[in-house]
Amino acid sequence: MVRHTPPPPAEQRSPAAPAVDAPLASSRRAYRDLLVGLLRQDERLYCLDTDTGLFAGVDFGVAAKRYINLGIAAHNLLGVAAGLAAAGKRPFVHIMAASASTRALEAVKLDIASNNLPVRMVATHGGLPTGHLAPTHYALEDLAIMRTLPAMTVVVPADAAATRELVSQSLDAAGPVYVRLERRDTPLLPASNPAELRLGVPERLRRGDDVLIVACGPYPVLAALHAHDCLAQLDISAEVLNVHTIKPIHTPTLVEAATRCDAVVTVEDHWVTGGLGAAVAETVSELCHTMVIRVGVPRTFAKAAGARETLLRLYGDPGEEVVVGALAALDEVRNRRTPLRLVDC
Repeated sequence: MVRHTPPPPAEQRSPAAPAVDAPLASSRRAYRDLLVGLLRQDERLYCLDTDTGLFAGVDFGVAAKRYINLGIAAHNLLGVAAGLAAAGKRPFVHIMAASASTRALEAVKLDIASNNLPVRMVATHGGLPTGHLAPTHYALEDLAIMRTLPAMTVVVPADAAATRELVSQSLDAAGPVYVRLERRDTPLLPASNPAELRLGVPERLRRGDDVLIVACGPYPVLAALHAHDCLAQLDISAEVLNVHTIKPIHTPTLVEAATRCDAVVTVEDHWVTGGLGAAVAETVSELCHTMVIRVGVPRTFAKAAGARETLLRLYGDPGEEVVVGALAALDEVRNRRTPLRLVDC
């Protein structure tokens, strides 16, 4: 069974998840600094830019001629990347998520994916962090679109350290890779060990046997950890998986945990359709039939511009919705008769 639990009325909501006392770091800058070093070491690599400004003033050294800024022309950019990849190069494309997944999708599909070319599309501004740029720049569909393309690997690192590790590992991945990054600085994940990350294998951040919480991306993973702590106050044991690689999803890890737990809750900065929640639901419904509840942006077009905090208030705070979803699922599965309640934590 797959369902999305709507947020509770405002008067029943718990406070938003508290700020994490952890240093902030930029995944975009971590990717930039890593790529500049890789370009100097590997002559196959090219950096293609869309006039983002991220590489302004960067000294590429001996690789300077392999940095190409094609301007705000996403479709053309991806066509150039496909040509370079077909010639044996390994292009990295720096692009906004909304452009890669919608405006330039034809080039992604026909030029890159259908030819199984090793293009690395590093997309920033995924999800709701682009609130100040208004709804035209929101990318709430990119994961759904990219994971449907055959041969595409889809990666969503949870912080800057994970970005460095997973992008490095993507060099050896066959075919095209889509990496979704945050625009702004985000907290370094307190429970993670980047040295142990493996592309394609979920990272187990907490162990538990009552409910499985599956998340991807910086703030959803932090929300999952917050929900784990809230549920622990009710003597509910939650397992937390950071599924940084949505495609291919690691079926053995997911099915083992979902079979052991009574319910699964997914959380993502994406519409509840098509993304991580859909990938998990498809796998679980086929192989172990555990209830899945998806937490994400509701099935509606965003109409407002604003900061992330403003948009979360509009569409529901993921930290509290994960708790609500877990309690609702466990209540139904176990036929509890006690009323559900939110935990203030």
